[in-house]
Amino acid sequence: MGTPGYRDHPVADWDPDAPIDWREAEDFLRQYHAENPGAGDLAARLAAVYVEIVSTGTYEHTAEEVTYGAKLAWRNASRCIGRLYWRSLHVVDRRAARTPHEIYDGLIRHLEIASGIDARHDAGRRGNIRPVLTVFAPAKPGRPYARVWNDQLIRYAGYRMTDGTTVGDPAQAEFTESMELLGWKGRETPFDVLPLVIETPDHGLHMYDVPADVVIEVPLAHPEYDWFAELGLRWYAVPAIANQRLSIGGISYPLAPFNGWYMGTEIGARNLADTDRYNLLPVVGQRLGLDMSSETTLWRDRALVELNRAVLHSYARAGVRMSDHHTEAARFVEHVRREQKAGREVPADWSWIVPPMSGAATPVFHRYFHEADQRPNFYLDEDARLLARYGAARASQPQRL
Repeated sequence: MGTPGYRDHPVADWDPDAPIDWREAEDFLRQYHAENPGAGDLAARLAAVYVEIVSTGTYEHTAEEVTYGAKLAWRNASRCIGRLYWRSLHVVDRRAARTPHEIYDGLIRHLEIASGIDARHDAGRRGNIRPVLTVFAPAKPGRPYARVWNDQLIRYAGYRMTDGTTVGDPAQAEFTESMELLGWKGRETPFDVLPLVIETPDHGLHMYDVPADVVIEVPLAHPEYDWFAELGLRWYAVPAIANQRLSIGGISYPLAPFNGWYMGTEIGARNLADTDRYNLLPVVGQRLGLDMSSETTLWRDRALVELNRAVLHSYARAGVRMSDHHTEAARFVEHVRREQKAGREVPADWSWIVPPMSGAATPVFHRYFHEADQRPNFYLDEDARLLARYGAARASQPQRL
């Protein structure tokens, strides 16, 4: 028996004005009760939700439903290789937050919990990255909703220089310019943390700096080459995606930041290596003294390996949780085995599951995967993608707090 849900339906554009689809609500509730036998009377819950949808166009999840639905969304996320531990997701219910400052407090609290720097508990767990999802208020049919413009809670700015170069992350250059138009001013270093922009229906735009004490950053060094530290590179510890919409039982949560922990290649083979990002392979290749006269010398491959070694070495030295691509690929295969044993198919996008380095040397390369839209799930809507890339020309001057 496969997983219930809309796996046979194509992903459609989200219509925030449309009432909740009763069929999707029913599918989720049946799945929730099937996987949680102690959840109570299913028939009574279905009847209550049906009446609520008919009378209001939507319904409200219980705390237990939204928590389990978030875990299922991670389990169904076809582009994520790290789903073995989907049950361990820590879900924080912030649906009551309405004002920008209440939302901001929730976002900073998210980073504290995820980073292991929660002063209310064990302060000695700093860097022990924890998978966390914070769910804010759902969208209601025909009404505006709160959201964060940023694609991640922590991102580095990108500054376009007059000579055509970029200082920082080129992928964030347009967003950085938008923030500057709204009054933000960075230091123009390669690793300036961008502010958070929160938009609510009743309060408009508010811009907040991310406190330095909740941003764990790892200075990068190499286990063999002392010169690597001289490059002055670093990266942050928590990859918290902020602009994806969480969909559970037909209800959309446009603000539901989620993080796991980094796989080394996300930083070493993409963020720092891609030509449209920090583009460091030529720098590393030159410092290694490699023959860069031809692609046949495989200088890029050799530089890539050393850059990734530096990332893994540095995070381990700093005590910040990270996994390598070989270990994570093996964990994903174990996840597939467990899910198949439970009678469930595992949706997976091969182009995302296979690591961006040494893919053929991992056990996920020589496999075919089931591609489907299984819900609950996460979705990146086009307007959210554009806001995270460019900001918005329609934005009014936000309050600076």
